[in-house]
Amino acid sequence: MEDAYDPNVDEALRKQIEDGLDSIRPYLQADGGSVRLRKITRDMVVELELLGACGSCPMSTMTLRAGIEQALMHAVPHIRKVEAINDYSMY
Repeated sequence: MEDAYDPNVDEALRKQIEDGLDSIRPYLQADGGSVRLRKITRDMVVELELLGACGSCPMSTMTLRAGIEQALMHAVPHIRKVEAINDYSMY
């Protein structure tokens, strides 16, 4: 697996994003899923890995847009977009 973060992204930004994810993780975990921060791009796109039930749920796109993306954009307003980056080739 490649380096999970752009080395040019500062720790304060990472912490803000993780705090935003922490606000929504309990809801995902209640349904058997979770989310992991994979990368923050230079143009403020947050790439996440959907874990557990979230990775295979047919509603994951809606959860990503209506739940996770909204929570992160509230926590860190300068985020432009949130994307799910799941590598199913290893399964």
